[in-house]
Amino acid sequence: MTSPGSAEDAPEDAAGNVLRVATYNVRGLKDDRRALARVIRALRPDVLCLQEVPRLPVRRHGRPVFSRAVPVSLTALARAAGLSVAAGGRLNGTAVLISPAVRLLRGEGRRLRWFTGLERRAVAVAVVEKGRDRYAVCSAHLDLLAGARLSHAAEIVPILEGAAREFGAAPVLAGDLNEPPGAPVWRLLGARYADCFAAAPDAGGSRTADGAAEGGGCGEGGSTFPARDPRVRIDAIFAGPGLTVLSCGGADVTPGDLTAASDHRPVVAEIASGRHMGRR
Repeated sequence: MTSPGSAEDAPEDAAGNVLRVATYNVRGLKDDRRALARVIRALRPDVLCLQEVPRLPVRRHGRPVFSRAVPVSLTALARAAGLSVAAGGRLNGTAVLISPAVRLLRGEGRRLRWFTGLERRAVAVAVVEKGRDRYAVCSAHLDLLAGARLSHAAEIVPILEGAAREFGAAPVLAGDLNEPPGAPVWRLLGARYADCFAAAPDAGGSRTADGAAEGGGCGEGGSTFPARDPRVRIDAIFAGPGLTVLSCGGADVTPGDLTAASDHRPVVAEIASGRHMGRR
């Protein structure tokens, strides 16, 4: 568990009460880590949910790799992106990073039920404060097996909502669901939360003069996998009751960095507490 940050209020940016939440499967930092850091910086997240985070520094030929120039661990990646580790990183591959724009109230990792023969899974949950608003943000990576995915999704909901209730925060769930929209996990989560991309789609990326996508961002329909030619949307952000989704899409970065950084594309959403929307 990570202890709360300084009692001093974190500075607010020009976006005021808007929180930028991103999710990214980083494939164990096995790809171009410089490109990965550039993509994360381009996302400009207040909160970043990561999946497939290595618990130990990257290894080469069985030995840990150390480099001042290239991020080779979660902590080094966070530092290279101007962020800090708020939760997770030591339990089965999920983590939450935060920017200086938010204040950490609590961060923790929670193991999920283990299914014999399958990979062990865990979630990372960080409760943060930006301005006068509080958010409980959960990073999750669900299994390839449908039954385990659905069971874990049902297990995650009370973990997230328990943290949200304890701190008077709004719940936000982000991660790699390993299944497309319309499948059982999406239906379970969609009954409680808003699918941010469906609520306010913005594919991101650069555009030609006639509005066609040149590259970067998400693929058609918000697709996130595989990064080189996205054909399926398996990475998502869900916003809880009381939150307004302003936009959701991909990173506005060069396609070369997106394909070099990981086998997934990231998703970033801008959300705000509903009580502030009348003041915008």
